[in-house]
Amino acid sequence: MNPANLKALFQGQYPKATLFDLDGTLVDSAADLTIAVDRMLTDLGRPVAGEVMVRQWVGNGASVLVRRALARDFHWQQAAPADDHTFDTALAAFRKHYRLCNGQHSQIYPGVEDFLDALHKAGTRLAVITNKPAEFTQPLLAQLKLDHWFALTLSGDSLPTKKPDPAPLHHAMEKLQSQPHNTLMVGDSVNDILAAQRAGMPAVAVSYGYHFGEPLATLGAQRVVDSLSQLL
Repeated sequence: MNPANLKALFQGQYPKATLFDLDGTLVDSAADLTIAVDRMLTDLGRPVAGEVMVRQWVGNGASVLVRRALARDFHWQQAAPADDHTFDTALAAFRKHYRLCNGQHSQIYPGVEDFLDALHKAGTRLAVITNKPAEFTQPLLAQLKLDHWFALTLSGDSLPTKKPDPAPLHHAMEKLQSQPHNTLMVGDSVNDILAAQRAGMPAVAVSYGYHFGEPLATLGAQRVVDSLSQLL
């Protein structure tokens, strides 16, 4: 058996349920996020950031993305944080612009649909667990025709807490009627891996996403792959 094969993690079977991060795992949404961030910054009379910088800021939800953009720093708390009025104005502008461009330039990563299809045929129940706000999650999945795969979608504001808190993963397992030993988390960042570890389930990390420059191989995922098709 291919040592990267997913079934090797589950005693020769596919997992009962698989939970996926969205941005950076299933979909490369950086182009649309960059448009929204740069239009927001322009509204505020600030210089645009560009995609290279925005890619470094994605992964903790819209509010943190906006705070990083205002500080022009991933570690926005250590910079000079924006005052509440500036932040509220910026967040409203970002949401306005992102509603208009969400999904227009986003791309499904290679290997994703083959992997979803294989799991679906094996009877695995699938869910999306993202820190993205709900108003953007379902439209993005629908725009890219991915929504039909998933029995459950949890966004960053669906529950009181979000990843890396394990609560969304526990909630998903309850809804999908699975347990940690037969559930997999698939993501691209430390938030996904930490959430999986705290929920007691194995994790697969993809190397191509928005992982803040963290060395994924050292974060504790059971597999790190360049494409989800490697798991088949």
